[in-house]
Amino acid sequence: MKLKALRERAFVLQRGRCYYCKARMWQATPAELGLCGKYSRQFKCTAEHLVARRDGGRDTCDNIVAACLYCNRLRHARKMPPTPEVYVTHVRKRVDRGGWHVAFAIFE
Repeated sequence: MKLKALRERAFVLQRGRCYYCKARMWQATPAELGLCGKYSRQFKCTAEHLVARRDGGRDTCDNIVAACLYCNRLRHARKMPPTPEVYVTHVRKRVDRGGWHVAFAIFE
């Protein structure tokens, strides 16, 4: 299966929500969520490898989830990216405190 198809499959299975922060995501255009402007890009759906390719992760259904661009980039911006489980806990704590994404994030 190609990466795009795996991402789309994960998007549907996750009901359009980011694996980490649970915000709604868009696939083709930010207008899908009624968004525009510079912050809308961070809600773009990306294919997230739970085990990175550099660590032997493959493009398979069980290794690809849908994640917003913001969460995906921040996880992999670290020198030693945390495991998905650790990162989910970190992100959700930040979401609960209102310290993740911008004010118009759609978490409901």
